[in-house]
Amino acid sequence: MLSYLPLPLSRFARSENGGGTAWGLLLMATVLMTGGYAIDVQNVTMERTHLQTVADSAAHAALLTREHNSESVAIDAALSVAEANMPPGTFGAVLNESDVEFGTWDHASLTFTPDPGERDAVRVRLARSEGRANAIRTYLFQMVGIDQWNLEATSTFVTYRPTCFREGFVGTGPVDIQSNNIFQNGFCVHSNDYVSLNSNNYFEPGTVVSMPDVDDLDIPNSGFQTNLGLDAALRSGSYNIRIVSRIDDIINTIAVPGSEYYKDYITNSSPLTVTKKTITAADLPAGRIIYWNCSGGKGTIYKDTLVDSVVIKTACEVSFGSGVRVENSVIVNSNTSARSFNSPSGFQLGKNDNCAPGGGSQLVTMGGMNFAANLQIYGSQLLAIGDIEFAAQADGIQGAAMVSGGTVSGTSNMSMAFCGTGMENNFEAEYFRMVD
Repeated sequence: MLSYLPLPLSRFARSENGGGTAWGLLLMATVLMTGGYAIDVQNVTMERTHLQTVADSAAHAALLTREHNSESVAIDAALSVAEANMPPGTFGAVLNESDVEFGTWDHASLTFTPDPGERDAVRVRLARSEGRANAIRTYLFQMVGIDQWNLEATSTFVTYRPTCFREGFVGTGPVDIQSNNIFQNGFCVHSNDYVSLNSNNYFEPGTVVSMPDVDDLDIPNSGFQTNLGLDAALRSGSYNIRIVSRIDDIINTIAVPGSEYYKDYITNSSPLTVTKKTITAADLPAGRIIYWNCSGGKGTIYKDTLVDSVVIKTACEVSFGSGVRVENSVIVNSNTSARSFNSPSGFQLGKNDNCAPGGGSQLVTMGGMNFAANLQIYGSQLLAIGDIEFAAQADGIQGAAMVSGGTVSGTSNMSMAFCGTGMENNFEAEYFRMVD
């Protein structure tokens, strides 16, 4: 016996009207879930980027501050950066004192080792987590039971000292080199403007010639053919020449016991005052600080004098007599003349000791330097706000560093090489880079 649904019910069973509604509801749910996922993922990605950026800034601030300050002051600097960029009232405590660790960085294994009191590296950890009551809240992910995300960002910064500043010619302005010069493996020629070369210079493999834009290199038309090795030595780059900005501080504090720049070969911190126009070794007892107040604004270190294990502080235009040797000593000069340090031929800076420790010397001036032929440099440094100029036959094959806030200008027939040792008394400024 057949049974039939009443006509209205049978039509309803066969009808497809409204079928899209169910599909639409399912599709809407899918879209909402996908949109919610996108919103939450975008939000957490944005917050992670923010957290990492602040971690990088805090780590850099900590290490930069640590260079001349205590560890606690450096930690405070990191906390200040974090609080300024992620105010606790909005983001909670993203950084605590214990999250800032100083230590050492192993470049071979790429590992950080905490070691309180160190200045070489810092690791900073920032967090937004449930434990700190500042986790990232979700939106639609709450529908599947995920109410918040925990985020952490770590940044590690280390100090380094560019090789160019340790042994090389570095100028804020042009570095101008003439002809027939030899630069051996490791030596660096850098300008924050451009490098100018004449012909017949030789750049051994491993040397560096750098400037912001290598297209600014000034050479003759046949320069690459007549300057062997130059093409391989070229690099693009610039530096903030930080040590030049410290010249005034070096001059002002070099004679202050306990200062960063005080030399350990000074055995008597009570300074001697010399008022002679011309001085000899008898006026420069080893282990002493000498205030040289020469009359007339110009003074001379008498020919063939050995200046050994002293610090000389002066405002004179200083001339080095022929044959003068300055070993294991510092001469700082507040004179702003272009020739605040000058000499005829045959001036020697540093001890000729085949790159042995000690013996190196430093000339530091608010002005410039000008040296005649046969300047000899051994494990030593010339540091000037003004220009550094030297004539033919300069010899820096056992370690030479020239850093100028102006130009560095050399002529011909010089030999420069990388020593690697014996430069430990040179004045240097730390540079900072992120490694992790």
